Amino acid sequence: MDMSAARERLVVIGGDATGMSAASQARRLKGPDELEIVAFERGHFTSFSACGIPYWVGGDVDDRDDLIARTPEEHRARDIDLRLRTEVTEIDVAGGRVRARDVDSGAESWTSYDKLVIATGAGPIRPDMPGSDADGVHGVQTLDDGQALIDSLTRTRGRHAVVVGAGYIGVEMAEALIKRGYEVTVVNRGSEPMSTLDPDMGRLVREAMEGMGITMVDDAEVTKVHTGGDGRVRAVATQDAEYPADVVVLGIGVRPQTELARAAGLPLGSHGGLLTDLAMRVRGHENIWAGGDCVEVLDLVSGQERHIALGTHANKHGQVIGTNVGGGYATFPGVVGTAVSKVCDLEIARTGLREKDARRAGLQFEAVTIESTSRAGYYPNPSPMTVKMLAERRTGRLLGVQIVGREGAGKRVDIAAVALTAGMTVEQMTALDLGYAPPFSPVWDPVLVAARKATAAVRKGSS
Repeated sequence: MDMSAARERLVVIGGDATGMSAASQARRLKGPDELEIVAFERGHFTSFSACGIPYWVGGDVDDRDDLIARTPEEHRARDIDLRLRTEVTEIDVAGGRVRARDVDSGAESWTSYDKLVIATGAGPIRPDMPGSDADGVHGVQTLDDGQALIDSLTRTRGRHAVVVGAGYIGVEMAEALIKRGYEVTVVNRGSEPMSTLDPDMGRLVREAMEGMGITMVDDAEVTKVHTGGDGRVRAVATQDAEYPADVVVLGIGVRPQTELARAAGLPLGSHGGLLTDLAMRVRGHENIWAGGDCVEVLDLVSGQERHIALGTHANKHGQVIGTNVGGGYATFPGVVGTAVSKVCDLEIARTGLREKDARRAGLQFEAVTIESTSRAGYYPNPSPMTVKMLAERRTGRLLGVQIVGREGAGKRVDIAAVALTAGMTVEQMTALDLGYAPPFSPVWDPVLVAARKATAAVRKGSS
């Protein structure tokens, strides 16, 4: 009997977290005699931490290779046919095949598949304006992007940097550039940085950034990138002013890279991401899966679809997809929207809904804010912490938490993330048996202090 005739082929588009996690998990469940795996990656690297790029640029991470979890050689040693510098340009759903182009030679070829994984990720949003693609203007999404930025910083004689956008990427890159000795200006469309927070909490982030020497320009939008005779950026302009720039970093955010999927007629959501079922299978397509930054996920708090680009979700998606492709069964139920970041020693965390998210979902709520410290007041070096909590009116269900503070603040958001996932009320949270000792928290942990205040607000609002 010819065993090769029964062998299926899995094709993976994208060689980072989701794609290679899916390929690796499928390989654990099925050997090369049962499943052939072909993976296409248009860049030079696989299985890398995009979240670590700002820390590499800023010098906290010494070497680029430290951000690589598994090299191409390691994947190939596991019988995965990994093809670097090869970009998939078309998905033929009816024919069960993909067309790929060698980035260096331009040669194209078709590869058939029995099962397909789409893990094309997300790309940095580039403003639609003159000069946005000029030399010296950088998005930061892949290791190739990070290397290009570092090379640009090395070549640049001037010391002026402009960061466009003040979300997670913008804030982290602003700090990285400060560490490299640049004068940094951040141009932000919003009234405060970190639009993932409510403005009252974002204000705390702005104050910290200004304390680092970063110039914050809020309520402004870049309208043009000016270049010199050599074609390299020299300044950025808003409607009201112009700012010198020897390098520009785009931190506006990312959008799903789903052009291939759109052209193939696959279902996309309102945010432009692929729509999947709980098994991460593309809706309406039995043998196509998708995950990572190119999909939309269910928000367990609001019940709505969201696009969230995070490595944590991407790796989980890959595990789920690989298990299902390999003949097992796994699901990804959704997210509560947890994220944590830092600027200098200020830790920034959030989970669940902001005020505007809750209003958009049609929820009525109470919002409370408390000031506390990271440890007992009498223990040396307690640091301030601000906690904001949203609870649903009448029911008291926890809806969201935002925390801004110094050491010990950021990871406290995990308490709230677990409570959100469990559907707890703020009153139930007040009874949580959290770890306590003076070096770690006050007797009443700041999150529980906020829960007590939210409980009182819910009771008052319901009376």
